[in-house]
Amino acid sequence: MTRDPRIDLYIDKAQPFAKPILSWLRALVHKACPEVTETMKWGMPSFDYKGLFCGMASFKKHCTFGFWKYSIMKDPCNIMETEEAMGVLGRIESKEQLPTEKILIEYINEAKWLNDENIKITKASKSKATQELEVPDYLMKELQRDKKAHTIFEAGSYSFKKEYVEWITEAKTEATREKRMTTAIEWIAQGKGRNWKYQSK
Repeated sequence: MTRDPRIDLYIDKAQPFAKPILSWLRALVHKACPEVTETMKWGMPSFDYKGLFCGMASFKKHCTFGFWKYSIMKDPCNIMETEEAMGVLGRIESKEQLPTEKILIEYINEAKWLNDENIKITKASKSKATQELEVPDYLMKELQRDKKAHTIFEAGSYSFKKEYVEWITEAKTEATREKRMTTAIEWIAQGKGRNWKYQSK
């Protein structure tokens, strides 16, 4: 295993609960893909394999882990559910929350295959961005209950609205969708974009 000393330092400085999580994920990525290269991107540990591959991060109370091409992965075990702007496994607060080693290796292998085959994430054409965004009725009803949120949403840019709509409509359960809508209304009323937590201040 070729280690990047910056990731060693990152893990050393992480909260006590996060160290075993980050160390285990790191070792698992190397086990599933020995050819992987470690680096740091956007101040967080990242793994490259024939391009951007996967990465992880640690915060005060949780960790995240994600695949660069998660949006085109199959997710057969239905584990890629997230409440955060980064990561596909949600808020990881303990190693016990993580899927089994076998399952994660299957996902890492799929991500590896996508890079082996040079399969790229398709980007929406510029003409599509100019089209009117279709906002679900259930979301619009919730927005209309909060006058401030509704006004800000209607005045927002296409990308501002699109990020919220996609986040909510991609929820895999009704409970998750309701939770995301509640959070979205709160953030929109404050004028915050979907990924406000990770934008430069």
